[in-house]
Amino acid sequence: MGKSRILVVDDERMIRWSIQQALSKDGLSVAAVETGEEAIAQATDEMPDLVLLDITLPGIDGIEVLRRLKALEPSVSVVMVTAIEDVKVAVEAMRLGAYDYVSKPFDLDRLKVIVHNALDRHELRQEVEFHRKESIKKYGFHRVIGPSRKLKDVLEIARKVSMSEATTVLIQGESGTGKDLIAQAIHYESSRAPRPFMAINCTALPAELLESELMGHEKGAFTDAKAGKKGLFEIADGGTIFLDEIGDMQPGLQAKLLRFIENKAFRRVGGHRDITVDVRIVAATNRNLVELVQRGMFREDLYFRLNVIPIFIPPLRERTEDILPLADHFLAEISRDFKRSVRSFNETVRMRMVSYGWPGNVRELKNMTERAIILGIRDVIDEDDLPLPVSEPALQTLGRSNGSVEGVVAPAGTVDAPDGSGYRFRLPEEGVDLESVERDFIQQAIDFAGGNQTKAAELLTVTRDALRYRMKKFGLI
Repeated sequence: MGKSRILVVDDERMIRWSIQQALSKDGLSVAAVETGEEAIAQATDEMPDLVLLDITLPGIDGIEVLRRLKALEPSVSVVMVTAIEDVKVAVEAMRLGAYDYVSKPFDLDRLKVIVHNALDRHELRQEVEFHRKESIKKYGFHRVIGPSRKLKDVLEIARKVSMSEATTVLIQGESGTGKDLIAQAIHYESSRAPRPFMAINCTALPAELLESELMGHEKGAFTDAKAGKKGLFEIADGGTIFLDEIGDMQPGLQAKLLRFIENKAFRRVGGHRDITVDVRIVAATNRNLVELVQRGMFREDLYFRLNVIPIFIPPLRERTEDILPLADHFLAEISRDFKRSVRSFNETVRMRMVSYGWPGNVRELKNMTERAIILGIRDVIDEDDLPLPVSEPALQTLGRSNGSVEGVVAPAGTVDAPDGSGYRFRLPEEGVDLESVERDFIQQAIDFAGGNQTKAAELLTVTRDALRYRMKKFGLI
């Protein structure tokens, strides 16, 4: 690391010289100018790490120079130097972002202490900013890939949340849609980024252990509590807690979480005093919380507290424009990581990926790409590299199949699809019961939509009334 660069701004030649001599002996690179205009010009060419700035200058004064320096580079450290014992001026300088101030005549040894302390803080802030930028590279919104309008709407909301002071966010969506990526991006592109991002899965631990992990415990709170322990709420103070699968949290702990959200305070297990912290709660679930509330499995008051800013991530099958950009991204990323020279997917594979329903969403797409790269032997992925059922060209519109529909696509005679898509629908020699096929597809759509009839109707491209008519016809309601 090079020498720290100091700029001395003072209209008295002897003061400039004495400061230069003293600081140069400490291994610092020191430049000096006598006017505010010169200081701004030099800082514009190359911003110093620290400015020692006299308040009383010919031309523009030190306070105005401070304003302009901070406008150029908010992180620059500035120490004000003044012969005027004016508290108001000092307060104004500190308000504008000055690190400290010293009065003339000053003791050079004290000045050096202030300079080195300011440089230490400047270096620390640079490190924090470097790690923040690296975290954004690794965890920022750019990782959420896809040109679809639906995904752009999600990202627009998430970015607004990230820049806001909102302390509760609820992310909903099917498994594999990327709820964790959105949660990380909200944290790492926010002012909370320097503080911890702590994630925990609410299904991974029994309720008692989950409470201890979140809130910590006091020594002797239970058999194995041989020492006190901080929980994630304390560790993440100033940062973010990501509660994945919040829909599976036990009712007793739901009540304690609600109290924490409302009061910003909690007690460790076995503790008797409230601990206050500032954390943002980002909760996520693939379950229908409204339905859980109706069934008495999730607290209604907690749901409303979490649902202040809801973010719903649509499944991949509802944003097919994102499939190929995601697949190409995973292909490049995984090929690089595995040191493989796989260039692309062939056109048939690309067509089948778009037509497949992806019940496992983005996670399934990534896993499929990784498997194809590992097991493939060519530089272009073809149909032989795909796992079933992605490799099946027939009847993939819902992305799932059951026993009855499998009978429709069992190997036998084939007919070309009338739409010219290139698919060949294979029928069993004994034929099929068309009504059974229709019933099976309706049931698949209902299952796929989690019981939501409107979504099921959209999947089948019929109206909700038409869907209900068919459901009654086949005894599905």
